[in-house]
Amino acid sequence: MSEAFDISDGLLKAFATNDRINAYLIRGVPEAALNLQPPNGKGRSIAKIFAHMHNVRLMWLASLDKTAALPAKLEGEEFSSDRVVAALEQSCSALMNRLAASIAGDGKIRGFKPDAVSFFAYLIAHDAHHRGQVALLARELGHPVPKNVLFGLWEWDTRGRKK
Repeated sequence: MSEAFDISDGLLKAFATNDRINAYLIRGVPEAALNLQPPNGKGRSIAKIFAHMHNVRLMWLASLDKTAALPAKLEGEEFSSDRVVAALEQSCSALMNRLAASIAGDGKIRGFKPDAVSFFAYLIAHDAHHRGQVALLARELGHPVPKNVLFGLWEWDTRGRKK
């Protein structure tokens, strides 16, 4: 007989996989495209899109616990892929700790309704939205993300394994 599925553990693993998918995409974006401005001059560069994802996570973390020490914001005009990946890993880890505590407790997320599971869904949807923007922007900039990387974004089993 197999063990019962632990949804808390499953949700945390899914969020960690989502973060590894972000890192996989960042590393798959041609370096030449990372800090280029959008062709119309409006909006964020690819690096700034990922910085926004990290900084939104920090906004939520601050909302969840006003006294908690937070990872540093990504501020500035240009970022390397390594710096963005490191920042996202930090904000992912901090969020996973808060989410794990919420799920082990009352399942509530301060400032977000209805519950922690919906918050997980919101966070993953937010990241996925911006991954789509990144893929489109890279193509518009003349530096498309390689097809194998785009297909790899859907390989949750592969990305789900820690390296």
